[in-house]
Amino acid sequence: MLKRCRLLSIWLLCCMAATVQAELQLLTEEAPPTSYSQNGELHGLAVEIVRHLIERTGDAAHIELLPWTRGYHLAQHEPNTAIFSTVRTPEREAKFQWVGPLLIGTTSFYSLKSRNLRFDSLQQAAESGPLAVPKQWYTYETLEAQGFKNLYGVTSSKSMVTMLKHGRVQLIATEDLTLDAELARGGLRADQVQAHLPFMRSAYYIAFSLKTDAPVVQRWRRALDGMHQDGSFAEIFRRWMPHAQIPTATE
Repeated sequence: MLKRCRLLSIWLLCCMAATVQAELQLLTEEAPPTSYSQNGELHGLAVEIVRHLIERTGDAAHIELLPWTRGYHLAQHEPNTAIFSTVRTPEREAKFQWVGPLLIGTTSFYSLKSRNLRFDSLQQAAESGPLAVPKQWYTYETLEAQGFKNLYGVTSSKSMVTMLKHGRVQLIATEDLTLDAELARGGLRADQVQAHLPFMRSAYYIAFSLKTDAPVVQRWRRALDGMHQDGSFAEIFRRWMPHAQIPTATE
């Protein structure tokens, strides 16, 4: 009887350890309206979708707001860890297990409307003088790969917009999805800027580390498909972004 009790205790301890190991870290950054902190609580389109997926999968998980660089590093190297929302690119494809897309954005160049500038080609944009883009963004990598020598790498989208506002650069590059919030943080409004040359479309995903068990990732994919099928994904999406394109369940 004593032996059986000991075996039962060991089994319970193993189960408890497995439960702790299975808890998911879901990391995101300050990027309204998809994810942001307000009065100590997390909000946003992507945050709400991820919370629904946690509920549907039944997985133990917590969401944490971190600077992008740190979150991206953890999501590549830690087990049971994911970062959202992350652009899925050929360069990143083999580094993560992907669930999504959650949203799709279009990246363009923007100038101050008062400057009355016109750009008809990427070459003209590349010759426009300093072009501010956060250095950690995929946009920076893309333009650099296309031969842009005029990139001014900044630390944040706020710095990017502030430089545009004060005339230190003629152009910035950012997405339509986050434009309004980024401009507001830098002291500008959407009616004060002019869009030029849409040059990139990006699909944003939940990116799970390769050290996360594949069945967990597959369970999240099925849960997201379920949200598309029952209309809950579209309902959440339209509430946050009524004019944006709703992504389909097809990857």
